[in-house]
Amino acid sequence: MSHPVRVAPSLLSADFAALADSIRRVEDAGCDVLHLDVMDGHFVPNLTFGPAVVKAVRRVARRPLDVHLMIETPERWLDEYVDAGADWLTFHVEACADPLTALERIRERGVRPGITLRPGTPFSDVEPFLDRIDLLLVMTVEPGFGGQSYMEDQEAKLRRARELRADRGLDFVIEVDGGIGRGTAARAVEAGAELLVAGSALFGDPDLPGFVRFLHGLNSAGA
Repeated sequence: MSHPVRVAPSLLSADFAALADSIRRVEDAGCDVLHLDVMDGHFVPNLTFGPAVVKAVRRVARRPLDVHLMIETPERWLDEYVDAGADWLTFHVEACADPLTALERIRERGVRPGITLRPGTPFSDVEPFLDRIDLLLVMTVEPGFGGQSYMEDQEAKLRRARELRADRGLDFVIEVDGGIGRGTAARAVEAGAELLVAGSALFGDPDLPGFVRFLHGLNSAGA
């Protein structure tokens, strides 16, 4: 089952000195979901924020929170991010010793579970868990930093996700994150992406509402 194209601004590119204002700006522009990248400085070579910031965003946000854990042993922190207000909670297959148990724990807590993988990780590593997820995140940059260039070779994973979803009669959302802008979004959607994470390109666009309308106007190839 395909889903309409939706837009998830990455708050990593927001103005943290005026975070509430940045959130209101992208929500008023028509964005659908707020994407929060949690980095621990170990799984990826960068450090961002923890549950306290997610909780602060939850207090002012009117849209669902899509929390992406780029951290080691994410299973130790699931409850903290659920309690902080995550609506979707995604972790890396490479970082978790028992992905199935982690996915089940997230769902038990009433949150939508997701799984993701680095560009260098084969798609076969997430295939066993596709029937247990609500969200599959395909990274089109190496996780850890914003502003990187889109990796076209990762489109094969988007196509494979769409193919397996149809073959197995599943209903997870296919998300893409990394280098999404006016010049790359159509490619990602054609390959199968439905939830588009955009950071620096979105926040830096002089016509933010127009950029969101452009993304919403892309027709999913699976529709």
